[in-house]
Amino acid sequence: MDTVFVNATVLDVRQGLLVEDQEVAVRNGRIESGGRRDGQVIDLHGRVLMPGLIDSHVHVTQGSESFVELKSWPASYAALRSAQTLNDMLHRGFTTVRDLGGAEAGLARALREGLIEGPRLLYGGPILAPTGGHVLTRICDGPVELRRAIREQLAQGAQHIKLTLSGGVVSSMALDALAYSEEEIRAAVEEAGFGHGYVAGHAYSAASVNRAIRYGVRTIEHGNLIDAESVELFLEHGAFLVPTLATFDALRRSGAEHLTPEGKGKLDTILERGLEALELADRAGVAIGYGTDLHGALHAHQLDEFTLRAEVQKPADILRSATVVGAEIAGLVGEVGEIRDGACADLLVVDGNPLEDIAVLTEPERRLRLIMRAGRIVKNTLDKETA
Repeated sequence: MDTVFVNATVLDVRQGLLVEDQEVAVRNGRIESGGRRDGQVIDLHGRVLMPGLIDSHVHVTQGSESFVELKSWPASYAALRSAQTLNDMLHRGFTTVRDLGGAEAGLARALREGLIEGPRLLYGGPILAPTGGHVLTRICDGPVELRRAIREQLAQGAQHIKLTLSGGVVSSMALDALAYSEEEIRAAVEEAGFGHGYVAGHAYSAASVNRAIRYGVRTIEHGNLIDAESVELFLEHGAFLVPTLATFDALRRSGAEHLTPEGKGKLDTILERGLEALELADRAGVAIGYGTDLHGALHAHQLDEFTLRAEVQKPADILRSATVVGAEIAGLVGEVGEIRDGACADLLVVDGNPLEDIAVLTEPERRLRLIMRAGRIVKNTLDKETA
């Protein structure tokens, strides 16, 4: 059913301002200006109408914090758990998510066909890592193996490719270790580009981040230990930073039971430096996406990223990360992440002004009143009238 929102206060995320007393029409799943007022009319009584949120770093297939447990799950059970994770994300206000390891064409097709309910899913297939590089990955050594894997994943519909370029919290590699040679990274970037995709790089240390950007990696995932040179490279190459503070904070608060003592030590280091790195990048004007990197029960902390970032960022900048910057990362500018003529009707109605209080977005049960995904309402606690 087509919908017209009236008496709306529209959030312009690009400008960081609210525009009162607006009328926004939705027809055939898209935002349409002008025309007749037909279909369902929803009076927002001045409430804020804003674009759906974008999480640029999720793991929808990782329904447990224990990777040993994940490997034991039958495929059918894992798929059903993934469907529940996607549904929960949608009901937190995320209408687009970018999966960075695990999701594949089957889930995306099920979403498109309406077999399951959730956000738009951008997927890359398995994470690619060198021998000894990470967990839950496809091991590829050398340019030939990398090119073969990337061709296979792109042929299956992957929009991006993720490489492990440094150690990590759950990796056997040291946090400051480097993974993949220049030749390997450049081959991966070239091959991904051939298929109209790009490379996302798991990297923490400044050294791993800096070489990744120089070699053509488009998005840096985590980047907790970047330095001033890193910031210059981000700006020079137009690369994106996707911090994932929520996962480290959630791990710490959960007791990090599944981590080794070495992993817990890495976690402490990353937590100490994460906000400093975010502030450094934000001050310099680096394009920063919103990402959470959560697993299992910790997915419930997906909105905590807003709270954590508010320690060093203004609400308007955090909102841009979770909307228009996410659209830029996904290559979907004009399609998602803002309210504009012709865009996909991924919309939220909230009680309160998120430009003044980012906590408006962290209490979806109480303050997220309506969720629309591609023109279809999936949640509505507002009074409404039908024309």
